[in-house]
Amino acid sequence: MAQPEQPAEDSKVLEFASAAEQKQPSLLREFGQFILENKKWWLTPIVLVLLLMGLLIVLGGTGAAPFIYTLF
Repeated sequence: MAQPEQPAEDSKVLEFASAAEQKQPSLLREFGQFILENKKWWLTPIVLVLLLMGLLIVLGGTGAAPFIYTLF
């Protein structure tokens, strides 16, 4: 009978545990890494437009609304 290799399995467990203890990146940093590593540059204009629309919606409910409406 062949015995399973314990050292290789132990090193995988230690590697997994050390990766779990590392600090998690922020959402923006993780998204930036995703775009850089996967070459998804086409997502950038979509995200920017969505952020600008969200900003307009938020500012439309504040005292700045009359000034925003004059821009359009």
